[in-house]
Amino acid sequence: MTDTFLRGRTALVTGSTSGIGLGIARSLAAAGARVAVTGLGDSGEIEAAVSAVRDAGAPEARYFPADLRDPAAITALVGVVRAWGSIDVLVNNAGMQHAAPLERMPPGKWDDILALNLSAAFHTMRLVLPGMAERGFGRVINVASVHGLVASVDKAPYVASKFGLVGLSKVAALEYASAGSRESGGVTVNCICPGWVETPLIEPQIEARRDGGSRDDGVRALLSEKQPSLRMTLPEEIGALATWLCRREAHNLTGASLPVDGGWTAQ
Repeated sequence: MTDTFLRGRTALVTGSTSGIGLGIARSLAAAGARVAVTGLGDSGEIEAAVSAVRDAGAPEARYFPADLRDPAAITALVGVVRAWGSIDVLVNNAGMQHAAPLERMPPGKWDDILALNLSAAFHTMRLVLPGMAERGFGRVINVASVHGLVASVDKAPYVASKFGLVGLSKVAALEYASAGSRESGGVTVNCICPGWVETPLIEPQIEARRDGGSRDDGVRALLSEKQPSLRMTLPEEIGALATWLCRREAHNLTGASLPVDGGWTAQ
């Protein structure tokens, strides 16, 4: 029997129309949560994502559009979702990156990446955390990255935003650490820091490194420089970790940055 410990709770998962965000949304749905889906995609992709979340077990799932680079749009989004159900679980997963040397990084890309990857999380958290504290239960899970812990070349705005997200999460965790109780579950703020995750976006990179071999050969070649396990994480595995962080028993796990990186940051 599925443990539906999140029944009666509502989760807002940004960037949940595909990839890691959809994996998290589906896992929260399987635990019984109602899920507010938001992210990019055409009508067919959005419909498929919402259906996937419902099929995973969500009592309800709806799509809420918003440009998360715009603080006013975030305020409107949170207001609409709150009218649907109090936000008990907030997952800030939406993100973007652009690779280029520092001197050739377009200033507009810097602005967009910082707005989406970092400022959007600030705005959702400032709007949602007070209500969580009042109810004595809340979970904020910020999907940072291994690049919130270590740097790579040609990713200045992405790395800056993810390091910032880790720091922001620590501050919020401290400010809300005493909210609630063991019995109510408390309010926690944590980061998940994935390394390579198997999503459609990285298939071209795998293909480029096959060198006539198998797909697994391409994966190992792609990961060999950074990730010692030589295997990628699946979105549903990130989802399982995010869902565990929502358990009442995790009430004292807060302010952490959990690497899921096959040993990348252990080197």
